[in-house]
Amino acid sequence: MGLADSLWLRRFRPVPHPRVRLVCLPHAGGSASFYRLWADALPWDVELVAVQYPGRMDRLREPCIEEAGKMADLLCEELRLLSGRPLVLFGHSLGALLAYEVARRLDRPGTPAPAQLVLSGRAAPGTRPPTTVHLGDDEELWAELRRLGGTSDEVSAQPELRSLVLPALRSDYRLAETYRHVPGPPLSCPVTVCVGERDTEVSREQAAAWSRYTRGGCEVAVFPGGHFYLNPERDRLLELLSGALARHTLP
Repeated sequence: MGLADSLWLRRFRPVPHPRVRLVCLPHAGGSASFYRLWADALPWDVELVAVQYPGRMDRLREPCIEEAGKMADLLCEELRLLSGRPLVLFGHSLGALLAYEVARRLDRPGTPAPAQLVLSGRAAPGTRPPTTVHLGDDEELWAELRRLGGTSDEVSAQPELRSLVLPALRSDYRLAETYRHVPGPPLSCPVTVCVGERDTEVSREQAAAWSRYTRGGCEVAVFPGGHFYLNPERDRLLELLSGALARHTLP
């Protein structure tokens, strides 16, 4: 199977011989299409590869995966299709958790470690008390998504769209809320943590605590906005990412 046949990995602007690839992992309830507009805004020699989780969009009939380790293992198998070029991993919220677990698996003897890990909207493990949003009813779950700014009024007003989103959203929350960090060696790659200054889910201190999980250095970038700061601040975030990507190329 080639990259074009992968159900997991989507390229909105294929680059024949990219200098570096940016692999983007969506938030809870999100899909690969969240990153569609990013592809054309990146440098011409950077290929964006967005991850499509099971249980949504064209994978709607597939069962969702509710265990972070299993999801990361499956993703690592798919990422073998991207060998030969440096990889920078980006994940927002749930996607950040999964990007970290993928990076841990890639950062092992015999496999090419990611060139950099960029985590957005996610506190470091062990810095927040556990939550149980996934145990609430549909209205409570949807209210939480709206509180964070993760959906539009148009979608909220259409019950048929909500019914399509809710199963994956609940499954993703269950994955995130039942996740337990397993101690292991720190990453070797540099880590950049992005956070909205008004994000109720992660403080600057919780973002900075990711430094415990890498020996490659950790920087924190603060943006205006809340948990979904990356929508209104997309251009500024992409500028940061472009700068990070410029540092990575084949030896």
